[in-house]
Amino acid sequence: MSVVHAPVNSPDNALSTATILVVDDEPAIRLSVVRAFPGMTVREASTCQEAIERVRDAYPDVCILDQRLPDGAGLDVVTRLKAIDPELPIILLTAHGSVDLAVEALKLGVADFIEKPFSLERLRTTVRNQLEKQALGRQVRKLAGRSEGRTKIIAHDPAMRRVLALVRRVAAVPSTTVLIQGESGVGKELIARAIHERSARADKAFVAINCAALSEHLLEAELFGYEKGAFTGADSKGKAGLFEVADGGTIFLDEIGEMPLELQTKLLRALQERRFRRVGGLQDIEVDVRVVAATNRDLRQEVAAGRFRQDLYFRLKVVPIHIPPLRERRDDIIPLAEHIFARLASELGRPDAVLSEAARAAMRAYDWPGNVRELANAIERALICAESTVIGPEDLVMDESLRHAPACADAVPPSASAPASAASPAAPPPGSLVLPPDLRNLAAIEALVIRATLAECGGQKSKAAERLGINRTTLYHKLREMGMEAPSSE
Repeated sequence: MSVVHAPVNSPDNALSTATILVVDDEPAIRLSVVRAFPGMTVREASTCQEAIERVRDAYPDVCILDQRLPDGAGLDVVTRLKAIDPELPIILLTAHGSVDLAVEALKLGVADFIEKPFSLERLRTTVRNQLEKQALGRQVRKLAGRSEGRTKIIAHDPAMRRVLALVRRVAAVPSTTVLIQGESGVGKELIARAIHERSARADKAFVAINCAALSEHLLEAELFGYEKGAFTGADSKGKAGLFEVADGGTIFLDEIGEMPLELQTKLLRALQERRFRRVGGLQDIEVDVRVVAATNRDLRQEVAAGRFRQDLYFRLKVVPIHIPPLRERRDDIIPLAEHIFARLASELGRPDAVLSEAARAAMRAYDWPGNVRELANAIERALICAESTVIGPEDLVMDESLRHAPACADAVPPSASAPASAASPAAPPPGSLVLPPDLRNLAAIEALVIRATLAECGGQKSKAAERLGINRTTLYHKLREMGMEAPSSE
């Protein structure tokens, strides 16, 4: 599979941020598609099975599908692709076109039909039309207050790819309860939506609620509803709860660790028996709902402290999914930044803005304690406040990132810096790197990061390589380039 990353400064933002999947067993055809859309993300597959796997991995915006493939006909796989992503526009290619084939393709939901040999201009026009149609549909849904329907997850790092593989397996079993764990800002709701959208429940409601945002009584009323007159201020007609609203679909309980103990008992019964009673109600209400819960707490510690029911913990933790923090999946930082940057640059009216290489280097070196949420906030702030169209590291204002210090001959790790006097500026937080304001040389910044990491790891190169996210051989090679001797073994 080859991937071409879209530059964030494309003049046509609708095209530059889109993803194409081309499915053809002829490498020359796939290469011609890649060349026809320079700057776009183009993924490749050569068989029906690969096409299904690529769509499951990450929803493309358009699929260009050959009719004759080694393991079957293109039309045979259209229904399966549409089952994974009902909104996917499919353009069918064939060297043996006929009216009957075209009619059958349209009946199955194929968006367009192109005969081989085809002109690249015809293909570009067709793809552009499908993307514009998608954009119009999203705008209509947005104005109507409906969801855009598809959740795109960036996963280049192996750790995140394992999460997505588990998401696909869980989605195939539409009733299994899931517990998503991870730090704040890692994208737990995004994963919950991905599970819903890839499951047989995708055409039903996805309902989310933050259990920490409401008092116990309000939370109970929101989850399970109430009968008329159940409490002071209750609606005279009563109200259906979110479990009823989500019947047939998925309910996402965010911050489940904050739920009061008494309410946990009622939730446990709803999970075990698939039934509950409204507040003030006398009759049981049966529902068919998948429950996906999420927390940034260690629920085992909450159970040990008596703040969370052990039986509920085990009932929720049928399939646990741990989302690693952004600092542990550094291969995702730049692809995520590019994706967020392209979307926000369009929304904020700055389509000509670009991320500088220095900004990218700074983002790669930063630990992002606020995870993806902090990354998105930093990019949005930079696009709003930066005066230049070229976004530099100083525009990102990362709270604990590479800090600017007074001009000096060489940048050094904070551990080697002289103690700050009472009159000097406040020292940066531990683990920060101090750069002179005019240092923009990437090789020098890389050498600084490597030296600082080695110092933090006590000179242990294996540990330093792991922290840097590279293997030891690569580290040794970089050390030789820097003029530092690297032993063959430790």
